[in-house]
Amino acid sequence: MDTQELLAEIERLKSELSNYKSQGARGKISVMSEEVRDDNPYSRLMALKRMGVVDNYAQIRNHSVLIVGVGGIGSVAAEMLTRCGIGKLILYDYDKVELANMNRLFFRPEHSGLSKVEASKTTLQEINPDVDIVGISQNICALDNYDSFLENIRTCSLVLCCVDNYAARITINRACGELNKIWMESGVSEDAMNGHIQTIYPGETACFECAPPYVVASGGDEYQIKREGVCAASLPTTMGVIAGLLVQNALKFLLSFGEVTNYLGYSSKNDYLPKFTMQPNPECPNRYCVNWQKYYGENAPRLKKETEKVEESKHEDNDWGICVESGGNEEIVTQKVQVTESLEDMKNKLKAMQKK
Repeated sequence: MDTQELLAEIERLKSELSNYKSQGARGKISVMSEEVRDDNPYSRLMALKRMGVVDNYAQIRNHSVLIVGVGGIGSVAAEMLTRCGIGKLILYDYDKVELANMNRLFFRPEHSGLSKVEASKTTLQEINPDVDIVGISQNICALDNYDSFLENIRTCSLVLCCVDNYAARITINRACGELNKIWMESGVSEDAMNGHIQTIYPGETACFECAPPYVVASGGDEYQIKREGVCAASLPTTMGVIAGLLVQNALKFLLSFGEVTNYLGYSSKNDYLPKFTMQPNPECPNRYCVNWQKYYGENAPRLKKETEKVEESKHEDNDWGICVESGGNEEIVTQKVQVTESLEDMKNKLKAMQKK
């Protein structure tokens, strides 16, 4: 074999390897099976039906989730949903992977320089080739991109907000408000010690503009909320916890089991998890929010339908005689936050409670 033939053979092998990677390490599976086999990637997920957690786990393939921000939280959330067998993922991010991102989960050093959506799509397709992955490298805050962003939101089952800036959150809030689309917001504090998730039902719970950060409520510039030149701390543990809470909440919403949480906070220093419902602000500056408040004030709300049915998991007899019983009948108290409070005020209250 001469040099030219050797080079041609190398190119052929490269092409085969590329095709193999794009198709994943296995072929596509058309139907989720409950059969317990070592080569069935869905057997343990489908066991949730047998355990009485969900009525039909396979319906997850009928759902699509749009994730904005494929960073510390968003990339992990995307991987979790991919492993869960979601039907379709639409990923939005216009940033690139950097070595500074290696303290986080998901991305690897060889991804450096690639767009986050490109690196994510390749990795996720290798994990589960059954999931339809769409990567869009666009700034959603750009006016030219808004219409296409709106259309993608219209076609998806749920929107997950995993961004780290105020302007993008406002864009998502207004787009979902316009379409009356339920969405979930998430975030981690600048010191990487705290985080939260929030489910927003337009018109039924507080939207992102109902209780804005203090700097905005007091007339400051929202684009200056993220301080220039300040390197925020970042822990893969905190982001992993928040991503897990976010996806668990998303699965409860999509598959109709358990109780979908409206707002859940997380303080890692003392493992404090406050949970409450944030009521919408009648004077919210978002006109879509106010309009939906009026609509659901006169019509049956969705929120009750989503949360009223909470069933206990069933435990089948097994060879080990193991069962799980409830530890008590304590009632969970849901707090209602006054609409006059800003998010900054609430954070200060939570910190004060933690010191007691």
